[in-house]
Amino acid sequence: MDVYFFDCDKTLYDYDFHKRLPALASLGGVSQYHLASSWWAGGFERAAEIGEYSTSAEYLDAFADVTGARLTLEQWQEARKAAMTPIQGSIDALHEAATLGTVSLLSNNPIPFKDSLPVLTPEIVDVLQGNDLVSAVLGARKPERRIYTRALGRFGVAAGDAILFDDSLANVEGAREAGMHAFHFTKRDDGTFDTDGLRAAIHAFATRTRPAS
Repeated sequence: MDVYFFDCDKTLYDYDFHKRLPALASLGGVSQYHLASSWWAGGFERAAEIGEYSTSAEYLDAFADVTGARLTLEQWQEARKAAMTPIQGSIDALHEAATLGTVSLLSNNPIPFKDSLPVLTPEIVDVLQGNDLVSAVLGARKPERRIYTRALGRFGVAAGDAILFDDSLANVEGAREAGMHAFHFTKRDDGTFDTDGLRAAIHAFATRTRPAS
């Protein structure tokens, strides 16, 4: 079985934190600077991404304690979605990969992101069929080696039968060091994304020569 792992932000969906932060500030009634300097600079989001908070409720309670901004999950979703724009060519490529093997997210994100996928990623949630691995569940962030081995273990697949598509070169190199195939997804100088290269990488992986058993 081949597994096609896709990063989410800046791979399947363009992501702009500078749209998310003002939305959060407006909904929470605090300044952007306060949010950035307390929650993000304080390392709380990173901790959330490796599983510090096991439920969305725990995350939102901690967010309120640290920042003073008490949000509902729906408000958190509103701000997150405001920062996300589907990359249609990447969405199409994921759907195509699903005809060739198993597709899954492999994303550095906290639990509310996983819980919110039907709202945030309606273009892909059905084809994923619940294969929505996030770092908060796996207890490690890319490019740590253990996130890759844990993701592979979830599917019972050998590293050589899995490929990661990611905008981060460090994450791509981490996957390769773990024995996986990987493709570095990039944005061109003209602002468009290399979705043609992404699809070519999918086809090359699907038709690769496999080692003799």
